[in-house]
Amino acid sequence: MSFFPAHQGINKHSLRSLALAFAASFSFASLPAVAEKTDMSVFPDWAAVQDHAKDSVVYWNAWGGDEKINAYMTWAGEEVEKRYGVTVNLVKVSDTASVVSQLLAEKTVGRKDQKGSIDLIWINGENFAALKKANMLFGPFTDLLPHNSLVDHAGKPTTLIDFTLPVDGLEAPWGMAQFVFMHDQDRIETPPDSAMALLDWAKSHPGRFTYPQPPDFMGSTFLKQTLIEVIEDPTLLQKPVSDQAAFAAATQPLWSYLEALHPVSWRKGQAFPPSGPGLRQLFADGEVDFALSFHPNEASGLIDQGLLPPSTRTHIHSGGTLGNTHFLAIPANAGRKAKAGAMVLVNFLMSPEAQLKKQDPTIWGDFTVLDLAKIAPEQREAFNALPKGPATLSLEALGTPLLEPHPSWMEALEAEWQKRYGS
Repeated sequence: MSFFPAHQGINKHSLRSLALAFAASFSFASLPAVAEKTDMSVFPDWAAVQDHAKDSVVYWNAWGGDEKINAYMTWAGEEVEKRYGVTVNLVKVSDTASVVSQLLAEKTVGRKDQKGSIDLIWINGENFAALKKANMLFGPFTDLLPHNSLVDHAGKPTTLIDFTLPVDGLEAPWGMAQFVFMHDQDRIETPPDSAMALLDWAKSHPGRFTYPQPPDFMGSTFLKQTLIEVIEDPTLLQKPVSDQAAFAAATQPLWSYLEALHPVSWRKGQAFPPSGPGLRQLFADGEVDFALSFHPNEASGLIDQGLLPPSTRTHIHSGGTLGNTHFLAIPANAGRKAKAGAMVLVNFLMSPEAQLKKQDPTIWGDFTVLDLAKIAPEQREAFNALPKGPATLSLEALGTPLLEPHPSWMEALEAEWQKRYGS
């Protein structure tokens, strides 16, 4: 297994803008039910996949911003190479939008038939929407994977729906996530349990709250979470943004909320931390009283590493918080052997063995996509025996996650936020 560094020489926000510009050039409302099928006839069954995968090389493009996650992906690549003879080259990127930009650019210049440079992507949301619309994803392939039968599609419906868009077998579920707030129980005994309660708290504690600057993922997630709580009709968010006037009317409560929040926020809303980790550092340093995460186990892991106070706890709002599934997808223009190798890697990543290791909070802590009732009793016992850190909420406490809005809302929210508050 070898590593390739994140893309250099271009600002990641410009790459993200490029990818979203490609996506915006299409009508989300007219998405096809299934993207074009590519090479599926050469993979009639799993035995054929394994045969094609022998001695293959897979370039796996994945976000590389967390060393624990990087270590897990390294382990997985090494195991797949030892067991199946598939060489995995991990390409660590700072923003998945850069991968989308590269694939769409390859299609534009004609590199769309067995000539791609990317074989597997860690993906979801607007990036999936852009590639699905552009017919740049291979599949449907998930039914070929033996371990797909173990996924909890019924209990975890976001394994089939990615930000309101049907997955259609074009990406395989890899892990579950849910938005949580972090607080220090030595400073805040009862944290606010809604967006409006948070605003009241911030007014009573000026300078003690902030959020990362969009388009950072965590900052954009805070915008979506707040919008869901303050919008008059949340069902609008499950449909594409229809036009600017409708968007302005629907989101006015959010901008009114931020106009009240920013003056009582950290640095009076004139500056924002650049990222989720940046906010977390402010929290660890005692400059603010809340941090944000899309990983319910993250706080416990950081306590174990000595990076957060032992008194750190997580909480959600009483109406629920956003949750989603993150996926693995194969570009349509990957080589035939690379596609087979990627499917072998994905199937391993979905195995009870790999999912168990991934959910271990000392390794990663990411919640499994599997239905524990479908796996062997000894495997189920191993999942149930995993340690739960002091800051990790139970599945019962997390409740049913709120559905993500259609990807077009995130794009429009980020653009409008930048126009109003960006530097």
